[in-house]
Amino acid sequence: MCYHAATPGKLKLKEMNPDKVVTYDQDVIYHISGFTRPYLPVTLNSNIDLIQESRWKLIPFWVKTEADADKYANTLNAKCEEVFEKASYKNAITKQRGLLYVTGFFEPHATDGKKNDETYFIQNPNSPIFTLGIVCTPWQDYSTFSIITTPANPQMEEIHNVGKRMPLIIPQEKHHNWLLAQGRDEIESLMVPYEGELHSHRTARVTSARGIDTNIPTIQDEV
Repeated sequence: MCYHAATPGKLKLKEMNPDKVVTYDQDVIYHISGFTRPYLPVTLNSNIDLIQESRWKLIPFWVKTEADADKYANTLNAKCEEVFEKASYKNAITKQRGLLYVTGFFEPHATDGKKNDETYFIQNPNSPIFTLGIVCTPWQDYSTFSIITTPANPQMEEIHNVGKRMPLIIPQEKHHNWLLAQGRDEIESLMVPYEGELHSHRTARVTSARGIDTNIPTIQDEV
């Protein structure tokens, strides 16, 4: 599953997306764990000309407090096979989708095929910024989202060899298709494993432990 990501800062987002208004106002993030519920750069289908912030971990309307949101079930990722059935997502997926802008994501690898003991950083060799498909919903006074995942493609099966999943990568040429899709059939047709080649290399192992600063450039270095 995709619980760890790297995202571009405001200046790079403006440079790479001159046709959009960028209200997201953070610097580069070299590594962040979804379990910290960070605010990250997204475009939502409610305003396809805007790059704004949204908070990782979808919180449904029936959760009433921040304390309850912290404790709510793990909705960092939403499996494409379940997104139309699970209560947290089923009312949102047909109406509220978006794109998460990343420079890469981190995935675990199990050298013995059983227990994850290594980390790989995954990038798109064709672009310094690429996008992941998300399902989103407003909560309290901000937006929240889950990264949609698909079965792993052959390359990612070798890396994420226990879970055999990968985030839904939406290529540039399909941005509008994803944001403007109508109905279940059209949406499901876009939730497929990525067909292109990705760049991957092993890094120092990342975890979800709090209190350790991993937002440093060297966290992405090959080891």
